[in-house]
Amino acid sequence: MALLYVTDLAYPARGRRYGDEDVHLTSRLREHFDLALCHPGDAAALLAHGFDAAVVRNSGPVIHHREEWDAFRAAARATGTRVYNPLTGRGDMAGKQYLLDLTAAGLPVIPTIDDPADLHLLPRSAAYAVKPKEGADSIGLHYTPAPSPRPGTHLIQPRIDFAYEVSFYFVDDTFQYALHAPDPDRRWELAPYDPTPADLAFARTFIEWNTLDHGIQRVDACRTPEGGLLLVELEDLNPYLSLDRLPAPTRTAFTTALVHSLHTFLEA
Repeated sequence: MALLYVTDLAYPARGRRYGDEDVHLTSRLREHFDLALCHPGDAAALLAHGFDAAVVRNSGPVIHHREEWDAFRAAARATGTRVYNPLTGRGDMAGKQYLLDLTAAGLPVIPTIDDPADLHLLPRSAAYAVKPKEGADSIGLHYTPAPSPRPGTHLIQPRIDFAYEVSFYFVDDTFQYALHAPDPDRRWELAPYDPTPADLAFARTFIEWNTLDHGIQRVDACRTPEGGLLLVELEDLNPYLSLDRLPAPTRTAFTTALVHSLHTFLEA
């Protein structure tokens, strides 16, 4: 089976090495699939060459290549090429609206609004995080005591003085590993984390909400001063995996799970 692996090997991700991760991962996948790598800007045109599926990995924020991403989605529909992760994700794949939806549903997420007139709905805070609705990777993020963006254009959240951030990584609906950043100011200096049953139940809440049958998902959360977890982000498009932070057996187990997921995805 032939896979088109979409990645931006040269993207300058702060604190992450996209190219290294994808070189490692494709070296393992090549043992099981015929594989071709391409830049996000070339993906739409290459779908016409008859790949069984396109695997979107470390392709960078869509905000940097919106037209190319839209063309890729249209080409996938036109050619009938499967995309992994499937394009039905309800998390970051579809934009940031899900943070508003989850807030309205009362789920454990950092409270989020998109209209300054609704500021009274948020917990009172000395400062609020304001970021573009179409943003990613902290692009355009700033803090202010009096947020005043045009309604519907930005997300507004109370600034949380969290103890640390923790990420839970899943393949399909199966938990693989967790990593945390002990220092809140150093998001990508990660260490292995042993989640409690309550932690995993928290993460699974969002995996089940997203209803993706196949794919890689990363549930990012912060530990509040009260000890609970709040969702920061549900990354279901191209989550960076921080494979270099894992012990070898965990890294191997993840790759094995990914190969199995891709096979079942292609055979479904």
